[in-house]
Amino acid sequence: MLTSLQNPLVKQIRKLNRSQERHKQNLCLLEGTNLIEIACQIKYSLITVVATPKWQSKHPQLWQNLGQQAQRVETVSEEIISRVATTVNPDGVVATASRRNWQKPIPESIKLGLVVERLQDPGNLGTIIRTAVATGIDCLWLSADSVDLDHPKVMRASAGEWFRLPMAASDNLSTLVQAYQNRGVQIIATLPQASKTYWELDFTRPSLILLGNESSGLSDELASSAHEQVQIPLSGGVDSLNVAIAAALLLYEYQRQYST
Repeated sequence: MLTSLQNPLVKQIRKLNRSQERHKQNLCLLEGTNLIEIACQIKYSLITVVATPKWQSKHPQLWQNLGQQAQRVETVSEEIISRVATTVNPDGVVATASRRNWQKPIPESIKLGLVVERLQDPGNLGTIIRTAVATGIDCLWLSADSVDLDHPKVMRASAGEWFRLPMAASDNLSTLVQAYQNRGVQIIATLPQASKTYWELDFTRPSLILLGNESSGLSDELASSAHEQVQIPLSGGVDSLNVAIAAALLLYEYQRQYST
């Protein structure tokens, strides 16, 4: 059992708490039973898994499966888990995996896609991913200056749905949006000053929704590219909604129109 914080493997995993190191090592950090169980179910390639004896005794079959799937498994002390995990009260298991290639080609066709610009809060992104999978959208694009798609908190907040949604980061969202326009896709910008409400839209057309930064919203460049500009009506002096809530309202309106 690994008990020393000076162990090379422990030191390597601890470094993955920092974004710079995740990029440098080209690794991401998976924490918690739920996330790792889903990774195991879908045969996601895991490099290292570390777990406490207590966790192993609670999940013997999963531990056995991980031993067959991961390149390396190690038993570690409770102190080691608390140091390598990013959560305050980790449940006893942490894994590393290679980072996904976030530069992906544009899908040939979509019913609905989501573009999010300059998103900074990992909890919001994880919630958006979870909602996107629940509503059956085709893809999510994120600007390259946003929070990492594989930030540990993003992965946890997605409740395991992170593995199921086609996603990519782009350093030129304007070019991406233009490519969708050329394919006949309706571009929808969410803006507080828009005159049309989101439920007035025809979501049965192939569409791409544009959402902006939590505080400053969409850039003028992206907003001006939209065919439709819509708002979410607010009352009581409320200035704006959380971006994850805004995304959920739009995505469920899309699902409602498709189901009726």
